Amino acid sequence: MTKVSTQPKVTVGAVLKGDRAALARAITLMESRRADHRAAARELLQELMPHTGKAVRVGITGVPGVGKSTTIDSLGSMLTERGHKVAVLAVDPSSTRSGGAILGDKTRMARLAIDPNAFIRPSPSSGTLGGVAAKTRETMLLCEAAGFDVILVETVGVGQSETAVADLTDFFLVLMLPGAGDELQGIKKGILELADMIAVNKADDAGPKAKTAAAEYKSALHILTPASPAWTPPVLTISGLTGQGLDEVWSKILDHRKRLEATGELAAKRHAQDTKWMWALVHERLHDRLTHDPALKKRLPEIEGSIAEGSLSPDAGATEIVKLLGL
Repeated sequence: MTKVSTQPKVTVGAVLKGDRAALARAITLMESRRADHRAAARELLQELMPHTGKAVRVGITGVPGVGKSTTIDSLGSMLTERGHKVAVLAVDPSSTRSGGAILGDKTRMARLAIDPNAFIRPSPSSGTLGGVAAKTRETMLLCEAAGFDVILVETVGVGQSETAVADLTDFFLVLMLPGAGDELQGIKKGILELADMIAVNKADDAGPKAKTAAAEYKSALHILTPASPAWTPPVLTISGLTGQGLDEVWSKILDHRKRLEATGELAAKRHAQDTKWMWALVHERLHDRLTHDPALKKRLPEIEGSIAEGSLSPDAGATEIVKLLGL
């Protein structure tokens, strides 16, 4: 009996025309773990690659409660009003399901959810952070091919997700709460090193506190070496709720892009990100082999048992596993 493929039907032309249904189907195809779907997805992405890379890619992070969603909703709405097409993607390594977050993301960003020039997509389910980031990157490229010229990538999780989002984007915006003081001590140095800008949010509620916090963060940044000699990360006070300061945020993002394009750093950064993306995919495919290879699945319990009883060293066990994979 012939197996009927359930591959989502999508054409290059439909994506390039900005057909939202085609874009959604293309993303679903990219997220599929079926071998035939993956082959079709690779072919589709390869054809679309010449039409990608022109968007402004912005990563946005911040602790829970800082107002990321409200800020993204306001910033995205401001940009669509100016004629931009905005895609919002989320990287959430803590998520174990891909379906349940869609309604939540649209509830959190009420204006963008009904904006015809905006597109919101949560991260897919994946076993590794690298896999989540890789799928988000593929989604980003599809959105660019569909005509979205601003991509906002939100990190929902914590820990390594900040680095993953920084590796996906051109500009990394870190949102902070007013009232630095003791909280400043708890900020990871790594996050400050990633920041291309710090924005102290909720300045409408805590004006003086927000200004004090901004001064504290500015001092903290001064002791760090900037990632680029062409850019010193600014510290602004904003309100995602009222839109205060968001115009300046966007202006700084464009200024950063202009400077890094002039020095060639933007192109170099994207080339480095492409290489990291390739290795993330290599690791993901090796992991798939480890979990699905029939010969390995049959032999693995014996190898693990031998190691547990001490008759086989971990190094010898690893060597046998690699041989079984034909590597």
